[in-house]
Amino acid sequence: MAPSGSVVVVAEKQPPLDPAEGQGVKSWQCLVFYLCFYGFMAQMRPGESFITPYLLGDKNFTREQVTNEITPVLSYSYLAVLVPVFLLTDYVRYKPVLLLQGLSYVSVWLLLLFGDTVLHMQFMEFFYSLTMAARIAYSSYIFSLVPLAHFQRMASYSRAAVLLGVFTSSVLGQTLISAGQLSFTMLNYVSLGFLAFSVLLTLFLKRPQRSLFFNRSMSAHHATTPSELDRMAPGSPGKPVGGKLELTLLAAWQDSVLARMLRELGAILRLPQLRLWSLWWIFNSAGYYLIIYYAHILWNVVNPTRDSSAVYNGGADAASTLLGAVTSFAAGFVKIRWALWSKLVIATVTVTQAGLVFLMYSTSNIWVCYATFVLFRGAYQFLVPIATSQIASSLSKELCALVFGINTFLATVLKTTITVIVSDKRGLGLPVHSQFLVYFGYFLALSTAYFSGAVLVGLRHCRQARPKPLPLAQEMMSPAEVLGVQDGGLDSLQPTTPPLPPEENSQALGPATRERSPLPEEKA
Repeated sequence: MAPSGSVVVVAEKQPPLDPAEGQGVKSWQCLVFYLCFYGFMAQMRPGESFITPYLLGDKNFTREQVTNEITPVLSYSYLAVLVPVFLLTDYVRYKPVLLLQGLSYVSVWLLLLFGDTVLHMQFMEFFYSLTMAARIAYSSYIFSLVPLAHFQRMASYSRAAVLLGVFTSSVLGQTLISAGQLSFTMLNYVSLGFLAFSVLLTLFLKRPQRSLFFNRSMSAHHATTPSELDRMAPGSPGKPVGGKLELTLLAAWQDSVLARMLRELGAILRLPQLRLWSLWWIFNSAGYYLIIYYAHILWNVVNPTRDSSAVYNGGADAASTLLGAVTSFAAGFVKIRWALWSKLVIATVTVTQAGLVFLMYSTSNIWVCYATFVLFRGAYQFLVPIATSQIASSLSKELCALVFGINTFLATVLKTTITVIVSDKRGLGLPVHSQFLVYFGYFLALSTAYFSGAVLVGLRHCRQARPKPLPLAQEMMSPAEVLGVQDGGLDSLQPTTPPLPPEENSQALGPATRERSPLPEEKA
């Protein structure tokens, strides 16, 4: 154990805190606070919960137009813009995409207020899909602001700001409708004012100097360990490049890095937990967002009132956001053997979601619809942080972004395929009630598959935990001889091998001893 005096000497030899470094810490802390404030204000869209009754009431669109012509465009356009916006976000370093998101939100509400045809509303859905794809810019922006040691906590702050903004927006919208007797049209004007203010806030965001893939130059203050891309790169990553030959080699190196990342991803996908939770992300996310897209239309079918004060969509959205935040927080305290219980937990949550979807389909009570929607969203949000941690625990930062991007893209492809078949008028064009019956079957099939996997895992675990048979020599003994062996007579059954010489013993124990020796000093 190191003497205590040596600790004091080390402390005395440490250089004093650099004032510039302290100013840097205050600088990124202020930037994070401003980013959180922006994230909160960007969610202030109190009219969003009432878009469907606004289209069906004030705009006089039919339910078939909203269900089979307008809403499906959201899935199609989101699939079209997801990958380009993802790449553009990293290439232009976040801020321009955040500005694009703000302008797209303004375009959505301008079309809502002044558009009067199905084509206008389809363009509205296109711009809304841009805002959805651009959300990656906000969640990734904080990576470029803070040191890696503070990233997880600061990311949680930014996520909390978004959830608080969604909750506040829903509560404000419901209050203005129910207590303030505001019309849907006036509520959309209020939303447009908030969105215009958030665009102004975007202009004052600092544009980062680096990003995850395309702009990876880092200052000396942030440069610590090489990233996954650096380790995959052949040759020295820090070698200066100059001339045409070097530029050609650099282009070839970039191609090689992409190929190596894909090969690395193929090898990592053999991990059972990563594969399981990625499949959950793809299949359950597709079903979840289909329910989110069409729930408001279902509510209008169950409660077809034109009295705006009797519509409580905002309250349901606020309650579901709050429950989702609580279940996400609670998921962080669940400590079980995920390798053994993952499939059973997923199956239990999924069959619960299937039952809730069936209740939405079968009930004629709007309050039951609201309650089941809130519980459905809470169940999904419970598994999101678990899936995120299970996927990210075995990946580097670059591969983690790639895996989540691929999972989201495949979920969008699946969601779009279901939309084409079930919702679009060029497919089956089912009414919203029949769609929910299809979605019930979808979640029921998923839960059956998960339960089957859980049973197989349980049987395999029981087989491995089964006591091993006695050795043949012990099996041939009488009960008295077996007791003698258990009391210490096993030595007679062991093969007689000479003990290791002292040199071999020291070599066998040496590395373990050397690895453990620093522990007392670290504790001191």
